[in-house]
Amino acid sequence: MSALLDPLRQVAELGGPVVLLLIAVSVVTMATVLYKLGQFMRAGVGRHTALRDAVAAWDAGDRAAARASLSRSRSYLAPVVEMAFASGAEDAPRLTAEAETRFARLESGFRFLDSVAQLAPLLGLFGTVLGMIEAFRSLQDAGAQVDPSLLAGGIWVALLTTAVGLAVAMPTALVLSWFEGRMDAERVTAERAIATVLRPRGKAGPVESMAGGAAQQGA
Repeated sequence: MSALLDPLRQVAELGGPVVLLLIAVSVVTMATVLYKLGQFMRAGVGRHTALRDAVAAWDAGDRAAARASLSRSRSYLAPVVEMAFASGAEDAPRLTAEAETRFARLESGFRFLDSVAQLAPLLGLFGTVLGMIEAFRSLQDAGAQVDPSLLAGGIWVALLTTAVGLAVAMPTALVLSWFEGRMDAERVTAERAIATVLRPRGKAGPVESMAGGAAQQGA
């Protein structure tokens, strides 16, 4: 553990308070990413095989098979599709709102990750500016006895904050892009499922057709 913490401690001592702030932000960012991954797994994001089977069966007119497939689904969109089974075309806005409510829960934390991706490089640059100011102040205090190594040392220490800021921002931007891509795919899946269920191409399934025929004979 100390082998891992010692380099971080050295970086913090060299970079000053800005690097300490960036390290703290990176820890919170990592915790947020892990939480979102767990949330996506629990919600079944991307795992909609049974849901798609249910929608396809409903579209083909096999209502019994559609409900059986939906009962096997562990997708967070299953309740929305179940509501769509009992709704008409005029209920599309309500179903879309139900799906958006679930998307909003999954997208919580995205704004924080976006802020980190945008502000971490600026924090790093701010630390670099402060470091350069300190380096040139030290150079001025040296007067006529200027040591080039003093300036060079001050510059590389100042640039360290920019490097740390970029190291925090780039992985965060990549992870956020992946999360947003997943949610775009989820929206397409939900919109297609709702549209298909509300306006199926198939007729009623065998069970419903038999029930309908029996009713006609009884009449």
